[in-house]
Amino acid sequence: MPHVQRGRTPRPPAGPGGRQVPQQPSYGQDPGYDDGYGGQGGGYDSGYNTGQVYGSPGGGHGGPGGPGGPAGPRPARPAPNWGRRIKFGVLTLVVVVLVAGVGTYFWAGSKLRKEVDLSKVIDRPETGEGTNYLIVGSDSREGMSDEDKKRLHTGSAEGKRTDSMMILHVGDNGNTMVSLPRDSNVTIPKFRGSESGQIKGPYGANKLNAAYAMDGPQLLVRTIEYNTGLHIDHYAEIGFDGFASIVDAVGGVEMDIPKAFKDVKSGADFKSGKQTLDGEQALAFVRTRYAFAGSDLDRTKNQQKFLSALASQTATPSTVLNPFKLYPVMGAGLDTVIVDKDMGLFGLAKMFWAMKGITSGDGTSMNMPISGSTGGNLVWDEAKKKQLVDELKNDEKVTVTGN
Repeated sequence: MPHVQRGRTPRPPAGPGGRQVPQQPSYGQDPGYDDGYGGQGGGYDSGYNTGQVYGSPGGGHGGPGGPGGPAGPRPARPAPNWGRRIKFGVLTLVVVVLVAGVGTYFWAGSKLRKEVDLSKVIDRPETGEGTNYLIVGSDSREGMSDEDKKRLHTGSAEGKRTDSMMILHVGDNGNTMVSLPRDSNVTIPKFRGSESGQIKGPYGANKLNAAYAMDGPQLLVRTIEYNTGLHIDHYAEIGFDGFASIVDAVGGVEMDIPKAFKDVKSGADFKSGKQTLDGEQALAFVRTRYAFAGSDLDRTKNQQKFLSALASQTATPSTVLNPFKLYPVMGAGLDTVIVDKDMGLFGLAKMFWAMKGITSGDGTSMNMPISGSTGGNLVWDEAKKKQLVDELKNDEKVTVTGN
């Protein structure tokens, strides 16, 4: 058996011309080992090391920092750029809010019923300073089931009439809400028919709510402008069912009722003191008339009081900034609100904020001044009416007092 000397490796193959090619030294071996070729620290090549490094850098056998490799610190991981991350997060949030806001705007705008064309109203007064809204509560039962009519004590009368009418003036010198009793004695002038387009009338003295019953919103606007001389810029109307739905969507409206009253026809049955009214109770509250000896003036005061409270509780950050409250309120109200063709969401929002301002004391709430009655209809005080209209036209602070 041939003798094998320990510690030696076979000679490397001969190079060109038969000259031996020395093996390259391998670092990391014992420097005191003699490989038999006169070199100290030449290293030992087992023939199995192909130069392939296995494993992750610094973690595999023979790799830097690993067993058999040169020791050294790993490169430091860069610190997170928190300023950049915060900016990116804020930008993302802004984009999401903008997209949601634009989507909500178009969704809500598509639900508004722009059905009243004020351009068809003839012989209109000149536009004054500020903005005048005509806010109408109708007894429309559109879309109501028999069960709803019974629950809300609305009856089942065909067609629709105006249950309440208010002029809301929004200006720089305080906002003013003027209720127009539906039993007001007015002149129904000539007008252009909303369906036929033909000129009709005049029909002479009549109750104010008869104008709406004859030819709807356009004749109502025409009659109010003719009898006041005040230009109406926008129109907003809501029916029974929509009114109750909005109140329920808000979660009810808190009212302070100074005196208990009951009305079988409207379904009202209220104790005195602070209480939260749901949709059914709210509708009964604003419709009650016979509990006040049939007086329309007391009813209009309650209507003003309630609508202002409703606006005050709706136009708040807790509702506007909370999608879980905002969307139900908008969904319940917008598709039941009828407005003029030029009224948009911003105009509607401006109207609600103005009503809220009146509740907080930034404005005036009053009835049209009354001087007496004729044939059961209420007669406006002409001198006070003229002064009131002049102050509204010129956007001056209202000094007139109503009934």
